Amino acid sequence: MQKKINAEDINNFEQRYRATLINSLGGFKSLVLIGTRNKEGKSNLAIFNSFFHLGANPPLFGIIIRPDSVERHTLSNILETGVFTVNHVNEDFYKQAHQTSARYPADVSEFDAAGLTEENNPGIYAPFVKESSIKITASFRQKIDIEANGTIMIIGKINHISLPENCLSEDGFIDIEKAGTITCSGLDSYHTTKRLSRLTYAKPDKLPQEIN
Repeated sequence: MQKKINAEDINNFEQRYRATLINSLGGFKSLVLIGTRNKEGKSNLAIFNSFFHLGANPPLFGIIIRPDSVERHTLSNILETGVFTVNHVNEDFYKQAHQTSARYPADVSEFDAAGLTEENNPGIYAPFVKESSIKITASFRQKIDIEANGTIMIIGKINHISLPENCLSEDGFIDIEKAGTITCSGLDSYHTTKRLSRLTYAKPDKLPQEIN
């Protein structure tokens, strides 16, 4: 039997129940840790499930940040310095990654609080997560205020990628399963994945074939 939920039902739900319901409705989402540093040199780390592809030329992506009615250290650091890192989450440290969602004060580094290792590379101001297998260096490109709900879209440009060599295929495909990347649904449910197959480019006159 199917459960039916209409707009009036959604509006009348208790706030936390509504947030849990709507956040889990979209299915599996990309899960990353965003690393930043303020001008005073204090590092910050925060988990995001809103990382999405925008284009390959130039290589752009977006993340959504909730309304800045409270301090958003990731947002302020990105706008202040213009650089940040994106780090995939792996199964062996997902609980530590989840802990970075706690509201720590600005003078507390989530690396230390959550038990993750801060990795610093010469010439890159923002910190990486050492435990992460796939890491991206990004620069700030655009901030878009979304009037519909007060959220903020940050557009970033990919400048550098670090990943295990055996996870990169000859055609450019990154095998994130082999790299140990996990996904999430809702606000607090974490998942490993199992690929069904890769398929060839879809054409009107030919059915897709599986790619080995």
